[in-house]
Amino acid sequence: MRYWGLFTEIRIFVLMERLTINIPDAKSAEIKSFLKSMGVAMDGPKLLDMDAYRAKIAGIGHWSEEELKVFEENRKVLGSFKPQEW
Repeated sequence: MRYWGLFTEIRIFVLMERLTINIPDAKSAEIKSFLKSMGVAMDGPKLLDMDAYRAKIAGIGHWSEEELKVFEENRKVLGSFKPQEW
């Protein structure tokens, strides 16, 4: 336990949680510095790289008709399944 003026810090190890808060621009630097001094880890702003995103989704594979036939056959087999009566 440390004493900082009127603030008391008690460190308890718990599971990490993510908290998203909207901070007004006028108080942003002050609040961020306070949270940083309290040991809060903050993520930086996330920027979307459109070229990387397009490259990522371009690598998504397509299923051929042969691969889709397996699902159709399984659907037919499961559809004809009759549970045993007691």
